[in-house]
Amino acid sequence: MIEGLQLALTMDVFAFIILGTLIGLMLGALPGLDATTGVALLLPVTYVLAPVPALMFFVSLYAAGVFAGSITAILFRIPGSSEAIMTAVEGHHFTARGEAGLALGVAVTCSAIGGLIATVALFTITPWLASVALQFGPSEYFALGVLGLSCIAAVSASDPLKGIIAALIGLLLATVGIDQITGAKRFDFGVSSILGGIPFVPAMIGLFAASEVYRRIAQRDHTLVSGGGRKVTIRSALPPFLTLLKLRWTVLRSSVLGLLVGILPGAGATTAAILSYSAEVRMSRQPEAFGKGKIEGVAAPESANNAAAVGAMIPLLSLGIPGSGTTAVLIGAFLIHNLQPGPFLFIENPEIVYALFGGIAITNVMVLLFSIVFIQAFAHFVRLPYPILATSILSVSVIGSLAFGDVNSVAVMLAFALLGLALEAARYPLAPVVLGLVLGPIIESSLRRALLMTDFDFTALLARPITAALLAVALLFIAVPAVAGLIRWWRARKQTP
Repeated sequence: MIEGLQLALTMDVFAFIILGTLIGLMLGALPGLDATTGVALLLPVTYVLAPVPALMFFVSLYAAGVFAGSITAILFRIPGSSEAIMTAVEGHHFTARGEAGLALGVAVTCSAIGGLIATVALFTITPWLASVALQFGPSEYFALGVLGLSCIAAVSASDPLKGIIAALIGLLLATVGIDQITGAKRFDFGVSSILGGIPFVPAMIGLFAASEVYRRIAQRDHTLVSGGGRKVTIRSALPPFLTLLKLRWTVLRSSVLGLLVGILPGAGATTAAILSYSAEVRMSRQPEAFGKGKIEGVAAPESANNAAAVGAMIPLLSLGIPGSGTTAVLIGAFLIHNLQPGPFLFIENPEIVYALFGGIAITNVMVLLFSIVFIQAFAHFVRLPYPILATSILSVSVIGSLAFGDVNSVAVMLAFALLGLALEAARYPLAPVVLGLVLGPIIESSLRRALLMTDFDFTALLARPITAALLAVALLFIAVPAVAGLIRWWRARKQTP
């Protein structure tokens, strides 16, 4: 471990850690450009580099890019990356109240802590965690998706029925495209660009960023920040110690949950952020306060998505299996330098493995330092007159959507903007739509694969301990709010003369 840290701190390697962190922050904060895109675009550049600086550059870019999406998510309700979806749901309310500095400070600090906790796991229990990931099959992924959906009642505490309807809309949209099992076309309406499914990033940009602009224009609300008549200055700094102390259990359990989800191949940091946010809502004594600007709603997904990004390196390095889209691209970087991820990498090149671990730890510290400068730069945009800011947000939304395809991606973005505008006008929550759209493909494909493996025997799924346990917890989370609602209704009825 010491040799790995020493190698990461040598001048030539450390320079590429700083460069990767800066590029990752820039790419992550721009909608349509994320860490995966950055790694894919810059992969050819590293042909001329030695293996350690090249891999350190990409790992730093990856870790920094996951965090940076939260900056625009909090300030403008624009998720810079898919991992920042839940941060956009909760964090933008702080900006509207003139408290963006608090949300940004908590986001960057919790991101760094979550990444460092996961890095400790990298150093210590990588082989064991990789073996845990191998225990998950299609039925376990299905149960995990159901567990994520089970939070709908808690997220929509004010009107659970509307939350369920919104989630069903998301699940319906998740069925668009080619069926993963049979190859049949579904709901594509002759548009070839959505045969692979609705492009997620353009959809989220439209649902959150563009719809927010349209809503403010419709309501003639030309103020992004409500400062109560005073001039609002947005500064990001480490949050007060008492605030961090209050969030200590939120950060710890979200980091552990994010790490565990991150090691599951294909689950990804976005799923980790959703599950951690859901868990925090359920465990809160004030679940109705979520979705309106509660600080735990920022700390939980930011701790989880960074821990998941680090966790995705575990199956990559120990088994040679990519844990996320970015780590799948990273395999190319290893192969370019004649390195094969997997068990033999620990035997033949242990110094490279532990140098990567050390580089990830250093990157999380660098993010903590550099993000203050980036946040200050983006904060200047908040002070612009809203008509200029609205035009800029829509322009960035169009450009970000074009990065994921052709003009049809822009059409998807605009369609989801109208959908978001209509849902919010009717007071339907947007978070369940996101849950359905993200978790729908995981639930459907995993369930169908599991049933094919068991000859469509549902009871065989429940015979698997992990599946049964996850489904039992999901049922409990669904039943408790329902029973509590019935009790409140019964008491109110008894008190009515």
